[in-house]
Formats: sequence, structure tokens, C-alpha cells
Amino acid sequence: MTGKNARHNAFLRLVSSKVVASGSESRYSLLPNQEMVIGRDPSCQVVLDAMMYRMVSRRHAVLRPLSLSPDSRFSWVICDLNSANGTFLNGQLLQGSQELHQGDRISLGADGPQFIFEYEFVPQPTVMRMNQGTVIASAKNQQRQSQHDSVSFTQLFPIISTGKDLTRKAYLVPGILTVIFVVLMFGTVGNPQANQVIVGSYIASAAYYFVYQLCGKQKPWWILIAMALSTMLILLSPLLDFFIFVFRVVLPGNLPSSQESITFTELLVRMLFGAGLMEEFLKAVPVLGAYFIGNSLPSPWRERIGVWEPLDGILLGTASAVGFTLLETLGQYVPVITQNVTQQSGVGAGQLVGLQLLIPRILGSVAGHMAYSGYLGYFIGLAVLKPLMGWQILAVGYLSASALHALWNATGSINALLLVIVGVLSYAFLMAAILKARVLSPTRSQNFATRFLEPK
Repeated sequence: MTGKNARHNAFLRLVSSKVVASGSESRYSLLPNQEMVIGRDPSCQVVLDAMMYRMVSRRHAVLRPLSLSPDSRFSWVICDLNSANGTFLNGQLLQGSQELHQGDRISLGADGPQFIFEYEFVPQPTVMRMNQGTVIASAKNQQRQSQHDSVSFTQLFPIISTGKDLTRKAYLVPGILTVIFVVLMFGTVGNPQANQVIVGSYIASAAYYFVYQLCGKQKPWWILIAMALSTMLILLSPLLDFFIFVFRVVLPGNLPSSQESITFTELLVRMLFGAGLMEEFLKAVPVLGAYFIGNSLPSPWRERIGVWEPLDGILLGTASAVGFTLLETLGQYVPVITQNVTQQSGVGAGQLVGLQLLIPRILGSVAGHMAYSGYLGYFIGLAVLKPLMGWQILAVGYLSASALHALWNATGSINALLLVIVGVLSYAFLMAAILKARVLSPTRSQNFATRFLEPK
């Protein structure tokens, strides 16, 4: 049936093997009085899952209706919304807007989700005009009621149908690790030293996972653990004595004693050499080692292990800082404060104060050691990405990261408000480096998405 007794309905059919965020629906009707925007933003008419479709922009493309004749026949055009990876129509990159025809294939990005544009001819029911709305509304109500009353097996047992989504969307692995750490915490009750190691390791892992998610690039977990362990080994080896001799004996980095009275400027200079330059160089050694090791390997191990862009440098630098923070806190600060308080107020008080020191030192590493080393890691990766300016880039990164470190140490004994300001500044420097590194990343379209960091 055609003409006045038929209606031309247009729709999109998702033919990708993946599913959309709203469920298993794969067909989208196009309304003649409404644009249809496709993207990851919840305000779009077709919302695609950010974790599955990493190459899709928040507002990627739009389909717009165009009226062809007075009898309400419509055609449709598709326009790219300045997406990061482009929109392809029948395999060709879309330039501007283009009219759609029956069977056209739309792809969001070269390897992204694909839709088929189709028309269907729907015969109009021969009913009186006054009853037409009532008949249609009644049919829709019956359909909704049927769907509302039915319960599927996977609705009763949702764990059966979620599959890989548990690990990709529901943070299953962090949940499992949390349960394991909790059991270990219970198991070490009464053993303060072991309990402090478990608590500190869990907090450090959580802080690092936060930075890892913000970076949005996958890196093998064993490489990250190797970075942390390498820094720990350096701190436990004679190499630490060499660093101390160079920066605190040869160079003017001798740290002041509690009885010594010096000006803030002199304190800042000493902290720059004795803490900032020394410790940032030490934490950067494993990162530089990963670069040279990766450089000697064939692809894809070269890219997976080594440093090839700023995101690599940030991930490896912050991992190195985790190892430094754990060993410094658990091997130096906590034992010293615990012993001092124990001698004055008893064992219980010493253990309590040690735990009170442990939590803020490791949790605060996001604005401390992880911030400085991650920021320097950004410059290491940038130097690899821009080799002609490599040494200048490294110098700027090394000095700025060391200056932030020294400023934190110098203001620590002056004023708590200044300490807050320096901590916030360090955190902001790290976050700015992550944002810029995501933009510069050569593998940007392959990195897993973090919605509020992804460009529109």
C-alpha cells in the first residue's frame, strides 16, 4: 500500500557486534520533527557505551530530517560534529553533510560501531480519524503492560548475563583485591608491623589506581609493580649512599638538624638539592631503565614495556613513587615515630600514632611523591616524543618537579596553610600533565575512556 495509505519510516540499525549502553536494543526510529545525535553523552538520542566504544566522541554525529514535499515525506542527512576520529559513510570519510539513502552504512571512526540506514513502508490502518489515536494508544499500552509484567531468567539472575562487563564496567578486579586486603587486615590484627604493611599497600594501590584510571592507557601490571620494586631496591642498596654523598655532601643539600636555625631561603636551597633533585633523580632511574630496555626489544614489547609517550612516563613515574613512598614511610617515618611515642606513652599509644601517620603519608602521595614523579615522567615521555628538544625538555621537567618537592619540604615546618597550597599546586601540576598527555597520546583512540577527561 502506498501514497496516502502508507508511511515511510526511517530508522538506524546497529550492526556492530557490541551492544549499546541502554541495553540490547539495536534499532532506532528516526522522528521527522527531531534530530538524532549519536555519541557517548547521556543527552544524545543514541547513547553508546564509553568503555566499549572508546573511539566515539561525546557528541559524534547527527542525523537531521529534511522535508521534501507537502505530503510530509522526509529525507535525512548526516553531519559529523567535529568528532575526534571522524564519521565514515560507506567507507568514505564524511566531509560536511550528506543525504542518506536506503542501505547506507555509517561508521563512527574507522573501526567504530556501524549503523545501517533503512526505510520501511508502514501501511496506515483504515479506521475513523476520531478513533485512530485511541486504537494506537491502546496497542502501545498493552505492549508496555506485557513487557512490564514479564520477568526473564537473566533479570532474576543478573550475574549470568553480565559476563565480561563485570571486569570492564563494574571494577571487579579492584573489588576482589579489596576483599583480599580486608581478609589480610583481619588476619594481621595483633601484629602491628604486618598490619601496617597491608594497610599501607592497600592505600598506595588505591591511590595509584586513581591515577591509572585518569591516564586512561593500559600498561602491564607486572611492569608497574617492577617499577615500584626497583625503586625499593635502590633505596636498600649502596646506590642510595652514593646519591646522598653527591647531593648532600658534594652539593649543598645537607639537611638541617632540628637545633639548627636557618633562613627560609637557605632551607629551600638545601631541600632543593638534598630532597628534590636527589629523590626525583633516584625515582626516575627505573623509568629511564624501562625506556632503554624497551628500546632494545621488538614490537609490541617495545611499546608495552618502554616509554614512548608522556602517558607511559606518568604511569611508570607514579609507580616508582609508590615504591619510594611505601619504603620511606614503613621503613623510616612510622618506625621512628612509633618508637618515640612508645618510650613516652606506652606501646598502644605508639602503634596508634604510627597508624595515624601511615594513612596521610601514603594517601597524600597523590599530591606528594606521585605528583612530582608523575610530572617528571610526563617530561621523560615528552622528550621521547620530541627527540630534537629532548635535553631541554628533560631539564625543565627535572627542575620543576624538584622545585615542587623542595617547596613542600621547606613549607612543612612553617605553616599548615602554605602546606595545603603547595599540595594542591602539586596535584594540579600532575592533573594538568595527565590532561595534556592524553591529548598528545599517539594511541589516543585506543586508550580506554574516562568521560570527564575525553574531548568533546
